[in-house]
Amino acid sequence: MPTVLDVILSKGDTVHSIGPNESVIDAVHKMNQFKIGCLMVMQGDQVMGIFTERDVLRRVIGEGRNVQDVTVGEVMTTEVVCCGPNVDLDDVSAIMKTRRVRHVPVCGDDGTLHGVVSIGDVNAFHSSNQEQTIHFLNEYIYGRA
Repeated sequence: MPTVLDVILSKGDTVHSIGPNESVIDAVHKMNQFKIGCLMVMQGDQVMGIFTERDVLRRVIGEGRNVQDVTVGEVMTTEVVCCGPNVDLDDVSAIMKTRRVRHVPVCGDDGTLHGVVSIGDVNAFHSSNQEQTIHFLNEYIYGRA
Protein backbone atom coordinates (compact mmCIF):
# COMPACT_ATOMS: atom_id res chain seq x y z
CA MET A 1 0.00 0.00 0.00
CA PRO A 2 1.25 3.50 -0.78
CA THR A 3 2.21 5.76 2.11
CA VAL A 4 2.28 9.49 2.73
CA LEU A 5 6.02 9.38 2.04
CA ASP A 6 5.30 8.14 -1.50
CA VAL A 7 3.18 11.24 -2.11
CA ILE A 8 5.83 13.55 -0.64
CA LEU A 9 8.51 11.95 -2.82
CA SER A 10 6.40 12.34 -5.97
CA LYS A 11 5.27 15.93 -5.38
CA GLY A 12 8.23 17.31 -3.45
CA ASP A 13 8.71 18.34 0.14
CA THR A 14 8.41 22.11 -0.28
CA VAL A 15 6.41 23.59 2.57
CA HIS A 16 5.23 27.18 2.30
CA SER A 17 4.96 28.94 5.62
CA ILE A 18 4.23 32.26 7.26
CA GLY A 19 4.73 33.79 10.69
CA PRO A 20 1.85 34.29 13.11
CA ASN A 21 2.36 38.08 13.17
CA GLU A 22 2.01 38.50 9.40
CA SER A 23 -1.21 40.02 8.05
CA VAL A 24 -3.92 37.90 6.50
CA ILE A 25 -3.62 39.86 3.25
CA ASP A 26 0.07 38.90 3.03
CA ALA A 27 -0.88 35.26 3.61
CA VAL A 28 -3.56 35.40 0.91
CA HIS A 29 -1.10 36.94 -1.55
CA LYS A 30 1.42 34.19 -0.80
CA MET A 31 -1.21 31.46 -1.21
CA ASN A 32 -2.27 32.98 -4.54
CA GLN A 33 1.35 33.35 -5.69
CA PHE A 34 2.10 29.66 -5.13
CA LYS A 35 -1.43 28.45 -6.02
CA ILE A 36 -1.83 26.62 -2.72
CA GLY A 37 -4.67 26.25 -0.23
CA CYS A 38 -2.74 26.52 3.02
CA LEU A 39 0.33 27.85 4.75
CA MET A 40 2.01 26.35 7.77
CA VAL A 41 2.26 28.94 10.53
CA MET A 42 5.77 28.68 11.91
CA GLN A 43 7.77 30.39 14.61
CA GLY A 44 11.33 29.29 13.90
CA ASP A 45 11.19 25.52 13.44
CA GLN A 46 8.05 25.19 15.56
CA VAL A 47 4.62 24.60 13.99
CA MET A 48 2.19 27.07 15.58
CA GLY A 49 -0.80 26.26 13.39
CA ILE A 50 -2.09 26.08 9.86
CA PHE A 51 -3.72 28.85 7.85
CA THR A 52 -6.15 27.72 5.17
CA GLU A 53 -8.61 29.12 2.66
CA ARG A 54 -11.35 27.99 5.03
CA ASP A 55 -9.86 30.16 7.80
CA VAL A 56 -10.08 33.19 5.50
CA LEU A 57 -13.71 32.47 4.65
CA ARG A 58 -14.93 31.65 8.15
CA ARG A 59 -12.85 33.78 10.49
CA VAL A 60 -12.09 36.82 8.35
CA ILE A 61 -14.63 37.37 5.55
CA GLY A 62 -17.47 35.62 7.39
CA GLU A 63 -16.95 37.83 10.45
CA GLY A 64 -16.51 41.03 8.41
CA ARG A 65 -12.93 41.60 9.55
CA ASN A 66 -10.41 43.67 7.60
CA VAL A 67 -7.79 41.43 5.94
CA GLN A 68 -5.12 44.08 6.40
CA ASP A 69 -5.70 44.51 10.14
CA VAL A 70 -5.99 40.85 11.14
CA THR A 71 -2.89 38.75 11.77
CA VAL A 72 -2.56 35.13 10.74
CA GLY A 73 -2.08 34.15 14.40
CA GLU A 74 -5.51 35.54 15.29
CA VAL A 75 -7.41 33.41 12.78
CA MET A 76 -5.24 30.34 12.09
CA THR A 77 -6.29 26.82 13.02
CA THR A 78 -4.31 25.84 16.09
CA GLU A 79 -5.55 22.25 16.35
CA VAL A 80 -3.37 20.82 13.59
CA VAL A 81 -3.98 17.23 12.52
CA CYS A 82 -0.59 15.69 11.65
CA CYS A 83 0.59 12.28 10.49
CA GLY A 84 3.86 10.46 10.12
CA PRO A 85 5.57 9.76 6.79
CA ASN A 86 4.89 6.01 6.97
CA VAL A 87 1.13 6.33 7.41
CA ASP A 88 -0.90 4.47 4.80
CA LEU A 89 -2.49 6.75 2.20
CA ASP A 90 -5.93 5.27 2.82
CA ASP A 91 -5.58 6.10 6.53
CA VAL A 92 -4.77 9.73 5.67
CA SER A 93 -7.82 9.83 3.40
CA ALA A 94 -9.93 8.55 6.31
CA ILE A 95 -8.44 11.19 8.64
CA MET A 96 -9.26 13.92 6.13
CA LYS A 97 -12.82 12.65 5.81
CA THR A 98 -13.57 12.21 9.51
CA ARG A 99 -11.79 15.37 10.68
CA ARG A 100 -13.08 17.38 7.71
CA VAL A 101 -9.66 18.76 6.77
CA ARG A 102 -8.06 19.15 3.35
CA HIS A 103 -4.41 19.44 4.41
CA VAL A 104 -2.37 17.21 6.72
CA PRO A 105 1.18 18.17 7.72
CA VAL A 106 3.64 15.27 7.69
CA CYS A 107 5.89 15.26 10.76
CA GLY A 108 8.63 12.93 11.93
CA ASP A 109 8.89 11.42 15.41
CA ASP A 110 11.07 14.36 16.46
CA GLY A 111 8.43 16.88 15.30
CA THR A 112 10.33 17.83 12.15
CA LEU A 113 8.01 18.99 9.38
CA HIS A 114 8.61 16.87 6.25
CA GLY A 115 5.84 18.23 4.05
CA VAL A 116 2.12 18.78 3.68
CA VAL A 117 -0.28 16.43 1.92
CA SER A 118 -3.52 17.81 0.51
CA ILE A 119 -6.64 15.97 -0.54
CA GLY A 120 -5.74 16.91 -4.12
CA ASP A 121 -2.33 15.25 -3.71
CA VAL A 122 -3.98 12.08 -2.42
CA ASN A 123 -6.50 12.03 -5.27
CA ALA A 124 -3.82 12.68 -7.90
CA PHE A 125 -1.65 9.87 -6.49
CA HIS A 126 -4.56 7.43 -6.51
CA SER A 127 -5.51 8.46 -10.06
CA SER A 128 -1.96 7.99 -11.32
CA ASN A 129 -1.73 4.56 -9.71
CA GLN A 130 -5.07 3.55 -11.22
CA GLU A 131 -3.91 4.60 -14.69
CA GLN A 132 -0.74 2.53 -14.31
CA THR A 133 -2.74 -0.50 -13.13
CA ILE A 134 -5.19 -0.20 -16.02
CA HIS A 135 -2.32 0.06 -18.51
CA PHE A 136 -0.57 -2.98 -17.00
CA LEU A 137 -3.77 -5.06 -17.01
CA ASN A 138 -4.52 -4.01 -20.57
CA GLU A 139 -1.04 -5.07 -21.67
CA TYR A 140 -1.43 -8.36 -19.79
CA ILE A 141 -4.85 -9.16 -21.27
CA TYR A 142 -3.64 -8.52 -24.82
CA GLY A 143 -0.42 -10.52 -24.28
CA ARG A 144 1.98 -7.62 -24.57
CA ALA A 145 3.33 -7.83 -21.04
